[in-house]
Formats: sequence, structure tokens, C-alpha cells
Amino acid sequence: MPTRITGARRTVIAALAVLTLSGVTTVPVQADAGAGDRGKDRRLLRLIRSMTLEEKAAQLFVLQVYGKSADTTDPADVARNRRLYGLDNAAQLIARYKPGGIIYYSADPPNVTDPQQLAAFSNGIQRAAMATPIPIPATIATDQEGGIVARVQPPATQSPGSMALAAGRRTGDARAMARITGRELRAIGINQDYAPDADVNVNPANPVIGVRSFGSDPALVSRMVAAQVDGYREGGVTGTVKHFPGHGDTRLDSHTSVPRIEHTREEWERIDLPPFKAAIARGADSIMTAHLIFPALDPSEDPSTLSKPIITGLLREKLGYKGVIVTDALDMKGVRDKYGDDRVPVLALKAGVDVLLKPPSFDANGDGLFRVQLNAVVNAVRGGELTERRIEESVYRILALKKKRGLFRDPYVDESKVGQVVGKPASLATAQRATDRTTTLVKNDARLLPLRPGARKVLVAGWGVTTTRAIADEFTKRGATTAVQESGVSPTPERIQQTVAAAQDQDLIVAVTNRAWDIETSTPGNPHNGPGQMNLVKALIATGKPVVVVAARDPYDIAWFTEAQTYVATYSYTAEALRSLGKVLFGELSPAGKLPVTIPVRDKPGQTLYPFGHGLSYRR
Repeated sequence: MPTRITGARRTVIAALAVLTLSGVTTVPVQADAGAGDRGKDRRLLRLIRSMTLEEKAAQLFVLQVYGKSADTTDPADVARNRRLYGLDNAAQLIARYKPGGIIYYSADPPNVTDPQQLAAFSNGIQRAAMATPIPIPATIATDQEGGIVARVQPPATQSPGSMALAAGRRTGDARAMARITGRELRAIGINQDYAPDADVNVNPANPVIGVRSFGSDPALVSRMVAAQVDGYREGGVTGTVKHFPGHGDTRLDSHTSVPRIEHTREEWERIDLPPFKAAIARGADSIMTAHLIFPALDPSEDPSTLSKPIITGLLREKLGYKGVIVTDALDMKGVRDKYGDDRVPVLALKAGVDVLLKPPSFDANGDGLFRVQLNAVVNAVRGGELTERRIEESVYRILALKKKRGLFRDPYVDESKVGQVVGKPASLATAQRATDRTTTLVKNDARLLPLRPGARKVLVAGWGVTTTRAIADEFTKRGATTAVQESGVSPTPERIQQTVAAAQDQDLIVAVTNRAWDIETSTPGNPHNGPGQMNLVKALIATGKPVVVVAARDPYDIAWFTEAQTYVATYSYTAEALRSLGKVLFGELSPAGKLPVTIPVRDKPGQTLYPFGHGLSYRR
């Protein structure tokens, strides 16, 4: 057990270490380095050894807070934070517990209003962190994958999602978008992005990954992931490659159930592993675990986040990974079913992880579980189940990464310069050019496309209030008269009848789908949308009117209505994607995207409907 340093001497030593780390002084700091500490930064080691066990354990946690500022006094946010932590806001949380980091969310309710607000929020978090007796800058993280997963919305630049980028096939676009995303996040104080997604989506029914993956081909996914690892680093943020050992072949969502991967060890090495190996070879700073059971890798059937054979045996030892390993959120059902919430963080640390992300918000009594999990880690050390040295190993990796990002030198952002970095015209133009290379024309049997601009009556129907309206606007710009019938994710028979009636006096119908799948709709954790969208498309086709079907998310929808003669995949419903769609529909842009997945025949996964690499273009 290391020697305990307390009181004023502890504060002075910690301050000296931080000053040295920030480059303010070069006074040598001695450390009693053991054999396992050779080659490590002695200033970081001394800083760690000035911390109490509780402070070391807290440094492992990245927590959710409510509010839009570090010192929020909003009554609703204060009430939520008190339930979680017994404290009012992020500033009080940091002063009391000194956690390693904070994660921003865009819902439930959101932390995010706009980039300027986030920059002020981030500075508030860092001020609170640097005001503690041992001033350690905070990790501030979010999920900004691009496409359908983007916590920071416009005016921030919106990257195409992973599958869209892969449809464009350009690693340069993937790298450039990660670099732009990283720069914009760093400008608003976010220093870690939980992206890119390295899962190989070989299961079209995957309810949680889908277009978040670069595709179904391990080689393509590997190239794109490696490019984004480089891009995020160039942008100044820590990228986080996820979800090890691979979440691409599940039919269940680990947020709400416990998925199983039935791949053999050989299949894992051939399908799931290559992108992670590529990321490690590029020097990935952080890797996120998956909450799923993988019997071929661990016969105990522990969730991989809690599996020592997977995290230590494979990731650390076989693959030689030395970076920071972060759990997926600990409030997800995939990691909570087998063991109690008080055991999960201890088992994750024993498995080999470093960062414990987002403990469950509330237990059965409505109390926050962070304190339960923090105490569990501390008590595991005091009881001998974990060693303090083991905790220090993870704390060292976390602090070394913070130092690498320059946070000890300067954890703050210049709020006056946010507008000069976030959403720059050049960045927006880069995002649009990249998106323009992704739109995929899968089917054009009726030779309906490209359309000619001019007067016609167009009905835009189907999923998405904003999406259907934006597509209608693309037609209006080009001289059409448009009507919109938004029907939601599961249109009722009555809603379908209304839409068909509205189509009767139209010249053209655009039907928008978002996972129009009818797959095991009653299975917990498999939230597919049922037959409503499929039935709507079929009913619109039956009118005899020309119909363009637009898959605004997963490209697999065509398998549920193969009678559709015209089918376009956009992979997301960002403004950029819908502008690109408009250009493609009217021939201003020849569709350039190629399918990054295989689309199988419905209910026959072994039979191919459209192969990987398929994509039509216009003859000039």
C-alpha cells in the first residue's frame, strides 16, 4: 500500500505536480517507482500518490449531470441532480467527489443547447475541477458519431454517419470529417468523442448498430476506422473505438436486453477483430467495451465488459493494447442482468477496464447508484478483492491521456472564438461534398430518375416530420407543388388510408422509410417498427402512381417491398443528406454511393437481394 500523504503537505505536492505537468515549473519531483512504474511519467505517479483511495476511485468514473451549466439553479435540474448525487449541480458534484469526467447528452433532458452554451458549460466544469485541493482537469465526453448519432447539432458541422461515409468509399472523407468534428468539439470544451464505431454490421436486423457501422465488410470497416482514428487525433480530441469485441451481429439492443454473439473464434478473428486491430495499429487512444455475451471468447458467458478473458486476455495481452479502456454505459441492461449494480464496477475493473461510464441513474428506491458503485470499488480495495495498485494503473492511464490532450497545460476554451471554429463555411462545404458522394441509387427499374425540374404535384409521405418537410422543400425549390403526409414509425391502417387518399390527385409520390421492418416486433430489446411502414409503401405503389422510395436510415428496407421500382438510400436524415438527395433525384448529381453492406432477401439471410458494392449511376 503506498504511503498516505495528508493535509497541507498533500495539497502542496499535488499543486507542484500539476504545475510541473502544465509546464509552469521544472522542479524535479521524486517518485518511489516500482518495477511496474519504469518508463512512466514520475510527475503523474507522484500526483496519483498524493490522492486518497476515494479520489483515485472517483477518477475512474465519467458521470451524467443535469443542467445546461456547471452551476445550474434550475429547479427541475437541481431536483434530478439531488436524486442522483445529493447535490445541486456539476460544480458541487466535482467539489464533493472529484470524478474523472462528465458526459454530455442531447436528451433526457438535454445538456446541449448550442455550441456557445456548451463552451461556457465546459469551462465551468474545468473551473470546478481545477478548484479542488488536487486540481485535475476533467474528461468531457459525448457521442458525436455523425449521421443519426450527433449530440451537438447545427450550427456545428454535421458529418455523414459511418455507413454513409463507407458508401462514399473515401477514407479521406472519413478522416477529414473526424478532424473537423474533433476541432469543433475541442472548441466547445469536449475532449473525448465516443466514436468511431468499429462494429462490422453483418446482421441486417441489428437494432442498435445498423448505420452506425461502416458496413459489413471487415476490410472496408478497418480502413474507415483507421482513417477516423487519425482524424480525431488531428482534431485534438480522444477518439474512442467501439464496441469491443464487436456488436455487429446481434438481434437485440444491449440498452434493453443481453445480446449474444454466436460467432466462432475463427469467425470473430475474421469478421469482428480486423477493425480493432487496425485501430490499435493506428495508436487508438481509447476503446469502448460492449455489453454482450460471446461464448466463443468466454465460456463463462459473462458480459464482455466484465470478462477478464476478453478484456485482459484478448484486448490487453493478445492485441497488446495499452490505451484507455472505457465501459459502455453501466446503466444498460446488457451489463446489469447477471450481477448486482454494486458488483458491476468491481468486476469490470477486475476484467481490466479503466473508465466506468455513466452508472445507473436510479435504483428501486429512486436513489442514484454512483455512490453505491464508488463505495463498492473502495470497499473492494479495503477488503482485498482489488489492490490499490490496480486502481492506480487505471488512474495513470486516464491522467496520461489527459496530459496527452494538453488538459493539464490548459483545460479551458476561448468562448469568444467558438463561432470562428464551429460551423465554419469551409467545414460545412466539406461535409456537403462528402455527403454528396454517399447517396446510393439501389433500384431504378422504371427509369424514373433523374426527374426533370418543373411544375408537377408531388406527395411526400412516410416517416419523419422534419424529413418529409425537407424533402418536399427540395421539390418546391425546383418548381413542384408539394403536399406532405407524415405517418410516423408505425402508421396505422387509418393513417395509411388517409395517405392513399391524398395521393390520388398527385403526379409523383415520394415514400420515406426508417427501418420499415417487420421482425420479431414483440421481442424485448428488439424495437423494430412493425409492418406499418411496409404496408404504407405497398399501398402507395398499388395506386399506380410513380413512387420513389427513400430509405432515410438503414438501406435494408427494400427487402420488405421488392415491388418498388425506384429506391434510394441516404443512410441518414441530416440536412446535408436530404440536400444531396434532392440533387440526385433531379440529376444535378449522379449518384455515387455504393452499398457498404449486402442486402439479403427477406427471411432468407443466405440469399442476396443486392450485393455489397452495388450502386447505380446516371449515364452521361
